[in-house]
Amino acid sequence: MNNIFETFKPNNPLIAKYVDYYYLDIKSQNTVTEFECFPHYYTTISLYKSNISPQKGEVIYDDNANFLEIFTPIRDTILKVKQMGKVHRIVIVFKPLGIQQFYKDLNFTDFIKNYSFFSSVELSALFETQNTSTLTTLLDAYLSTKFIAYKNPLLEESVLLILKNAGTVPIEQIALEVGASRRHVNRLFNTHFGISVKTFNKIVLFRKTLEKKLFKNPKQSFTELAYEFNYSDQSHLNKVFQNLTSNSPRKFLKDGTLLGNEDTFWHLKK
Repeated sequence: MNNIFETFKPNNPLIAKYVDYYYLDIKSQNTVTEFECFPHYYTTISLYKSNISPQKGEVIYDDNANFLEIFTPIRDTILKVKQMGKVHRIVIVFKPLGIQQFYKDLNFTDFIKNYSFFSSVELSALFETQNTSTLTTLLDAYLSTKFIAYKNPLLEESVLLILKNAGTVPIEQIALEVGASRRHVNRLFNTHFGISVKTFNKIVLFRKTLEKKLFKNPKQSFTELAYEFNYSDQSHLNKVFQNLTSNSPRKFLKDGTLLGNEDTFWHLKK
């Protein structure tokens, strides 16, 4: 069987408000696959059919293993992933504060591996099909049963401001517009996301720049991108990419692979 990598969107409007997309990743003949994932303001739950994860970023096929569920938080560093043996994985990609609508009393600022996000019955049904329409229906339904609205107006407004302005809003302006102190706003970001407002801004700026280059205008120059997204100059753009990807913008794009129809852009190493 050939490898499968497909992205697909939620159909349920409620779920789509908090989940950007799902993806299916199958490598039935895999020996070793290594790739690098780069910082994003989205978070994920990865569901593996029969694997173990002895350490962060390492996933090993084990025919006798139970289902493996891994939550990956917002990060400002590269995540290196090594998949050894067969892979059958389903991933949920959450928008900011998305996962908080379905799961409570968990620390979403760090990786989580010892929690059952789905029941064994739900996981068994998910891994019985490779049809993305069926998977969409199942994932939408399972998440719907777990939905309990989480409200944090100040944090929600702050996030929206940053996204609307592509990561260029200083904390002073955010604090002024939401009517809170800088310290309080920063505390909210650290408590819920594990990163500061400044870092969240930087990741959003990087991702919005990348989105424009990948999907809207691939021929646009980096100088033009720097101007459009309010970098101080192209050197600033280069510095942001270097800090978050360890690559210049040009090399980062040249070495990357876009998987599916969403913004899953990885460096495939092996």
